[in-house]
Amino acid sequence: MAEISLVGTAHVSQKSVEEVRSAIEEFQPDIVGVELDRGRFISLTEETAEPSVTEILKSGNFGQILLQWVLTYIQQRIGAETGVKPGSEMLAAIEEARAHQKPVAFIDRDIRITLSRFWGLMGIREKIRLIWALLYSLVSVDTQGIEIDELTDQDVVSVAMEEFRKFSPRGAQALIDERDAYLAHQILMLARRYDRVLAVIGAGHIKGVQRYLDAPETLPLLSDLTAEVKKGLPWAKILGAGVTILFLLLIAAIAFSGVGLDILLTAIIYWVVINGLLSAAFTVLAGGHPLSAATAFAVSWMTSLNPLLAAGWFAAIVEAKIRKPATGEIRQIMEAETFSEMRRIPLFRVVLVAALANVGSSIGTFAYFLFIFPVLGIDPSVVIGDGFSNMLQAIAGLL
Repeated sequence: MAEISLVGTAHVSQKSVEEVRSAIEEFQPDIVGVELDRGRFISLTEETAEPSVTEILKSGNFGQILLQWVLTYIQQRIGAETGVKPGSEMLAAIEEARAHQKPVAFIDRDIRITLSRFWGLMGIREKIRLIWALLYSLVSVDTQGIEIDELTDQDVVSVAMEEFRKFSPRGAQALIDERDAYLAHQILMLARRYDRVLAVIGAGHIKGVQRYLDAPETLPLLSDLTAEVKKGLPWAKILGAGVTILFLLLIAAIAFSGVGLDILLTAIIYWVVINGLLSAAFTVLAGGHPLSAATAFAVSWMTSLNPLLAAGWFAAIVEAKIRKPATGEIRQIMEAETFSEMRRIPLFRVVLVAALANVGSSIGTFAYFLFIFPVLGIDPSVVIGDGFSNMLQAIAGLL
């Protein structure tokens, strides 16, 4: 049976870099496994081609894109404070292994799969809580009072992992539990080919990986860990279709209730104004150009009635035409020192406009149905009752 040694690291700790070097010197492994996937290794060591603005807008995954950028930004901030670039301990492991002419294996799951499953497994409540927490972190990342080297202490790590699990149970499943299993799978595969295996992994994975190594029969299937999250009902589209039907029925009820043409026109104008104003306001909040805000205002009433369209797409297209994001801006986003600096980068602003314009439009739709009857000054029970009664009579007359 192969001898396996696990080294737990904090991803932004100089002490971890030194411990990795010492472990390779002392253990003399036949192979070194590092908690990286090939794509992340390339991004850490080479200039990689960035997706174009068109590709980013076509993906439509603005929330997921912002999530990845913000998580990377926060880690970069901590790394800047400690003087250690994120991923340095993994690069040190690779350099040391190569210096000793030892092969290196990338044993982590593809970051794209991890983020996709992370986002897909979380419910709407978890996503909202996560977004608020990240927004707070953007303006409050502070490592003073935090001993980074303590992040390799298993008691400290266990407490942190449990807190995250309480905060986001399904998110923890994708980021921690599934990756524990994936890493264990890869380590066991290496152990079948080599006598001495050293695995360099984050301290948060040590207990979980060791548990699987001690009882391999408990490992889930590898295919289950890399599969796309099964999509349930398309609730967003169903909700969008429901909004369309509800609005049309409401307008029809007002039209047939006999309250007057002025009330009907006010109801329609209010739909245009409340959707447009809030979508435009959130576009401005994102730092969007006035023309982008005007675009959001102009299309929001229509996109709120069509679940296949989004106001943010149109606003972002205009923003991109005006700001003209350049090649290399994703790297600039990752290297930004403050959130204000990040917001000044055209590409980040384009994606932020896309996301927040959609948020504003959604809030506008909710506000419309919540306040429409007080704004019109009419009794909803009377209007809806009379409207549908008269509508049914009219339909019966036609038949």
